[in-house]
Amino acid sequence: MKKVANDFSVNAAEESSGFLLWQVTTLWQRGIKKALDGIDLTHPQFVILASLLWLSKQKDSITQIDLSVHSKIDPMTTSTIIRTLQRKQLVNRQEHHSDTRAKTITLTPEGAAATKRAVGLIEQFDADFFATLETKKSSFNQELLTLLKAHAK
Repeated sequence: MKKVANDFSVNAAEESSGFLLWQVTTLWQRGIKKALDGIDLTHPQFVILASLLWLSKQKDSITQIDLSVHSKIDPMTTSTIIRTLQRKQLVNRQEHHSDTRAKTITLTPEGAAATKRAVGLIEQFDADFFATLETKKSSFNQELLTLLKAHAK
């Protein structure tokens, strides 16, 4: 094996946490895209719809900002995704009842059905994708939460 020059702090790519995370994330996202292709949703659209369904179980009124914070998708991108979901007639966006600057987002009946179908597809894909972790899945999730909490803004 050729010795890596001092350009890197590691001797093998497998020693780079960031590169490994990139590779796994790329494979995972490719699988997510394939799972969603048949129902005409992108991964970000799914994340917003799933977040809306999740938050609607906890709150009566969900705003674009709630969705942005929950999904970690920036507010402008969240707004763009919501406009696309409106055109697909999967969500409704209305003025907030007490804050005229805010918009509340709700699932349409078609949106709720599409989201539930997509959740089933993604949960099955995730179960298959992460199955190789077996008993280490819980500790893997805890490590991801540690990173998320340390670097969330």
